[in-house]
Amino acid sequence: MTRVSLEGLIAGVGSGCVVSFPTDTVPALAALPEKAALIFATKQRSQDKPLILMAADAADLWPYVQGSEAEYQIWQKVVNRYWPGGLTLVLPASDRVPKAMNPTDPTTIGIRVPKSAIAQKILSQTGVLATTSANLSGQPALATMAEIDAQFPEVMTLESTAPDFFSENTVLSQPSTVAKWTGGNWQILRQGAVNLDV
Repeated sequence: MTRVSLEGLIAGVGSGCVVSFPTDTVPALAALPEKAALIFATKQRSQDKPLILMAADAADLWPYVQGSEAEYQIWQKVVNRYWPGGLTLVLPASDRVPKAMNPTDPTTIGIRVPKSAIAQKILSQTGVLATTSANLSGQPALATMAEIDAQFPEVMTLESTAPDFFSENTVLSQPSTVAKWTGGNWQILRQGAVNLDV
């Protein structure tokens, strides 16, 4: 069990550790994008199930994707309507995305800005992070700090004196909706917290 202060969690990310923190959907496992392989190992996740990039602001994520000016305008409209929130967009990846994020298909990357004050506070100080749900691959997402500590004793989580770990993400407790850009439209890969209406 590795419970730390908010500052300790942020420092842990910077030193290359895997951490967990709440979001507006389910709790996340997170690390620096270049340390994405650590998340795959921790979660025992198959290489064909990519991680996503999470940030405090959409502007932090645009350098990781590429598209035409018209596509950016379409994406921006969706982002303006649904972010921050429980919607992950899968877009064409730029060469800035580490291959370890999506080993079997490095041409795409999922991006999201969570609607969670504590996640935003962490991400605003760490910068963009590689993330996924806090659970072993194929098992249900974990819902409490105790469950995360038990399943991932090596992962840093927030101590009880830190702002309440689950104060604001007990309502949705379902994963984000995942929508993939197909070049002219959106394909829903997973229906989750948000109903995409574009």
